[in-house]
Amino acid sequence: MALAIRDVREHDLDAVLALNNAAGRSILAIDAAQLRFFYEHADYFRVAEIDGELAGFLIAMREGRDYDSPNYRWFCEHYPQFLYIDRIVIANAFRRHGLGRIFYCDVTSYAEVRVPLLACEVFLEPRDDVVVLFHGTYGFQEVGQQRMGDTGPQVSLLAKDLPSYGYVRDTYLEHGRLPAEPWLAERLTSPNEPHA
Repeated sequence: MALAIRDVREHDLDAVLALNNAAGRSILAIDAAQLRFFYEHADYFRVAEIDGELAGFLIAMREGRDYDSPNYRWFCEHYPQFLYIDRIVIANAFRRHGLGRIFYCDVTSYAEVRVPLLACEVFLEPRDDVVVLFHGTYGFQEVGQQRMGDTGPQVSLLAKDLPSYGYVRDTYLEHGRLPAEPWLAERLTSPNEPHA
């Protein structure tokens, strides 16, 4: 089995949209315009391929983006710097094989050299104890709860401190920038322009 985690490409978007909208109640459906917004603005948007087949994806955004998600906005109001995991979806055929943990290791590696906090939410209605337990064992703590809109589901807002960020900030970010290594590069959001 050959696994690759890589930045999303434009030709992946139809498959990503189909996977997202087939995920069930725990993932909010989106349309092509919303997915295009993520493609153009997300700081982290990576897919997993297993033997050439799209197996899953994870989308995350830093603070300061023009994104109207109430959960993202909650973190903007409470924290100055963070990376917010908007959604992670694993295809049914690849669930319960550790791909979620692989994605979370990858997004943590991305975040810990850029921000002090990794953030997300989990639905409490309907509650999925596997998802709640997964986040708890991965070091997330509940920092709040809210209802999404007047009639939407109740969510638990979760955050994970990234203690290595302090070292990176003091050693690199306050004295220039990160080293020019491929694994530290920002994803390109257009063919000619890196994401700022």
